Amino acid sequence: MAIKNMLGHSLDLLGEAIVSGYYAPGASIPPETVLCVELGVSRTVVREAVKSLVAKGLVSTGPKVGTRVLPSDQWNWFDPNVVAWQSKIGLTREFLRDLQDLRRVVEPAAVRLAAERATPEDLAEVEAAYAGMKHAIEFGGDYVTHDLLFHQGLLKACHNRMVAQMSKAIGALLRTSFEITTTKPNGPALSLPLHRAVLDAVIAGEPDKAERAVLKLIDSAREDIEMVLVSKKKLPSLALPAASLRAPKSVRASSITP
Repeated sequence: MAIKNMLGHSLDLLGEAIVSGYYAPGASIPPETVLCVELGVSRTVVREAVKSLVAKGLVSTGPKVGTRVLPSDQWNWFDPNVVAWQSKIGLTREFLRDLQDLRRVVEPAAVRLAAERATPEDLAEVEAAYAGMKHAIEFGGDYVTHDLLFHQGLLKACHNRMVAQMSKAIGALLRTSFEITTTKPNGPALSLPLHRAVLDAVIAGEPDKAERAVLKLIDSAREDIEMVLVSKKKLPSLALPAASLRAPKSVRASSITP
């Protein structure tokens, strides 16, 4: 296995062990020599993996204290790896609640700015993402990726550098919400008109209308998430590629008609 792959694999194993609580907050993870044996890698790989964990806010290191796990409120929840590890071991109500709260704080304000500042190029990108969503619903395909591009495009269109950076950081968080929405029967088809209303308001340059539309979309997603949680269905894993929508029966039938 290449060093890069060994590092990624080791980082995933350690990250999942911390997020799952196997190494509890305040506890020390094993020393380098032990981790080398347990993971089957060199000290160099272990050291690089620990450096990554420090950068993600999961652990701290220091002389005589070793490497200690930090409380979860200090973890970098904007880091895609941290979100993926949480998704793999199981999404929690608290995690999903925090996600929805974050969306309600960030997206309405960003969409207001987008309605005032979006350029024709910005709108073309969001239109293309919307078209991809619509195509996936009508003919099958990757809906989640286009949904993510739609929302990231709106954040980018507000032309605020900090919000634009945030759009990259919260991508994994948003994908969590979109993956859950797609598990609801006919969920993507029902949410498509809500996306259209947001985009139309931005195109028309109507900030108030755009804000109301995106709030309606976010609240609809919250209802979808609550419905899935109540049903106790298995939640999606971000460790896997986004699931594709199946083509409607009418489209599948026409494709096999001689």
